[in-house]
Amino acid sequence: MNPIEIIDKYYGDAPDLRNVLLIHSEQVRDRALRIVDAHPEWGADRQFVSEAAMLHDIGIFYCDAPGIYCTGERPYIEHGFLGAELLRHEGLSRHASVAERHTGVGIPMEQVIRDNLNVPLADYFPVSLEEKIICYADKFYSKSHLDRELTTDQVRFKLWRYGHDAILRWDKLVEMMDE
Repeated sequence: MNPIEIIDKYYGDAPDLRNVLLIHSEQVRDRALRIVDAHPEWGADRQFVSEAAMLHDIGIFYCDAPGIYCTGERPYIEHGFLGAELLRHEGLSRHASVAERHTGVGIPMEQVIRDNLNVPLADYFPVSLEEKIICYADKFYSKSHLDRELTTDQVRFKLWRYGHDAILRWDKLVEMMDE
């Protein structure tokens, strides 16, 4: 499977957005693969991590985020779920799980209810090793500031708005990745 072919299928008519998606996804992929390579004892599926990291944000075109050329109508928080639906339609259910569960450091069902998110009622936390690696790597790179790489402390600070539990989940990922 070639993730660029899937990206081109949905982003071919949006070159600016495609460029943002590609740069961000390559940043996430490269960091995720460095983690996989640093921990061969984990037995992570390197090929899958590479593919899924490139596709984790495939749903952003559905969303309203003009600062990164997204001209859709949906709230940005829904891009993971929407991307997961798209990837399932493409026959990539394992990749879909990464898209669905990578946002923030997971979205608890309580937040889905509180914020009235238009997603099925569930917890959206990374489960598999590969999902956790990609979720972690994603936090260091913003699509609105492609030239920046955050530190773990900067990510931690940004996550405070999601509450203490989000910080605990982040700290656990940082400890696990041992970068």
